[in-house]
Amino acid sequence: MGDSLESPSDMVKRTSWFLVLAFAAMFGAAPASAGPFDSWAALVVAGDARAHSGAPSEVFDNARRDLVTALKQMGFAENHIQQFSARPELDPTTKPLRSDAEQIYVNFKKLAQQATGGCFIYFTSHGAPLGIVVGNALVPIRTVADIIDETCSNRPTVIVISACFLGMFIPVMHADNRMIFTAARPDRTSFGCVEANQYTFFDQCVLESLPMSPDFSALAATTKNCVAAREKAEGAEPPSEPQLYVGSAIAPLLETYKFSP
Repeated sequence: MGDSLESPSDMVKRTSWFLVLAFAAMFGAAPASAGPFDSWAALVVAGDARAHSGAPSEVFDNARRDLVTALKQMGFAENHIQQFSARPELDPTTKPLRSDAEQIYVNFKKLAQQATGGCFIYFTSHGAPLGIVVGNALVPIRTVADIIDETCSNRPTVIVISACFLGMFIPVMHADNRMIFTAARPDRTSFGCVEANQYTFFDQCVLESLPMSPDFSALAATTKNCVAAREKAEGAEPPSEPQLYVGSAIAPLLETYKFSP
């Protein structure tokens, strides 16, 4: 017997099936467009659980939780965000790690090896002229700088330090690939770390400014204006004067890192 011939109807069915597969490969399997922060590593640290008076306070942890939510809305991948708290046991929902300089270094280094784009780093805590409170220790500025040097190296890095006196971070940590934004001048306090407040003045201004800011440059400018207005309204003196440093290599890139709406 000779080979059976394919009927015209079978040929049409087979051709239609191949077309379906081709279109599925072209459109169904096409990767979604990547956002600017998909491969960034983010670190958010609430360094203390006390107000300026020494009484227990959630002021720093409130900012940590809400900033992490904002980062996800901006386009940061949830599994690329690490958060640390001085009292992690009080937050079973977000499950932060405990604020400790060594643990921050070990864990964030692992994350930065997986998320190899840029780095976003935010510390909110009490500060002193030579360091920042992280857990039960006043951690020297140089130690924090070493953590960032080791984890983020030469990649684009945005660092925000919300604490008193920590304009001192800029001369220690500045580099061409970094933007550094601090809540106060090296010789000034920042304001708002009291039991009655939900956030410090600076943290609240950052969170309020994010929805109206298209990028990090705009965020810094809007936050500075917000802090100045809040301090004037509250009679907080002398003004903290948040400080901004933008390195020459990251400067032309900042406008390309657009926040998701």
